[in-house]
Amino acid sequence: MSETLQHVEQMVDEHPRADVTETFTEWRALLTELKGRLTERFELVRDPSTEDLESYGDPESGPSGSLAAYSGPEVDWLVDSWIGDPSSGFVNLHLTLWLGPQIKVPHLGIAMLLWPEGWFYVDSIPRGDLVADGAYFDKYYDPHDAPWLDFKTAHPDFVWFTSRTGFIRSSLSPTAYCYSFPPTRPNLDTVAEILRGRVDQWLTWVDEAEPVPAEEQRALATRDLAIRRNIAERDPANVMGERMFGAELTNRLVRALWGGDRVLDRPGQS
Repeated sequence: MSETLQHVEQMVDEHPRADVTETFTEWRALLTELKGRLTERFELVRDPSTEDLESYGDPESGPSGSLAAYSGPEVDWLVDSWIGDPSSGFVNLHLTLWLGPQIKVPHLGIAMLLWPEGWFYVDSIPRGDLVADGAYFDKYYDPHDAPWLDFKTAHPDFVWFTSRTGFIRSSLSPTAYCYSFPPTRPNLDTVAEILRGRVDQWLTWVDEAEPVPAEEQRALATRDLAIRRNIAERDPANVMGERMFGAELTNRLVRALWGGDRVLDRPGQS
């Protein structure tokens, strides 16, 4: 099988339930480690709109989750979140950092899913048109092209995940990793290696970036927010939130992913 071509709810419904608490705990620790790298680099403040989402649901009896969002002088919106029921075999984790408009480095996107098979996504979310801006492609995407191609042949356990939603497919960059896989020890180690490597590279880009001219920053910030909102609102996996918590809480969680209820000013937008 060369690809996974199912909605998330189909993947969940068509596989036997299994307790994935051990892997979930490992992944939480990995994302906490990566978040620590980000908080060392950036000045961040927790947005008050997400303080009461620190813990929701009841982890002792069923579905639960946590969502924390942060902002800062260089960071528009950082989200650290998870949702699911590890004891029944489903959990979805996110760590995303959307930069402010002072530089044009791609945003950092990471997501991980157990259903109870494994799935992961990591991407450098473009800040412009890669076809029109060849220099931007050459700087941030061409160096990852060969490793991306090599991965597909070197790791046959990893099966490319093709979203059944065209909008989501269009949101992936040419070097995005988006794979389903059996959560064996070697495969989990491979995922951790890739995520650590991508975060290391991304932080180097940030440190080496040239500033965006002041007169171009507002348009860049407007584009960033539109992309973040569209991805959050159009994510087909939102249906799993509605199954577990209903439409009202799910809608609030989606707004938190893009900053719809934010209290803190956006960088450069006060």
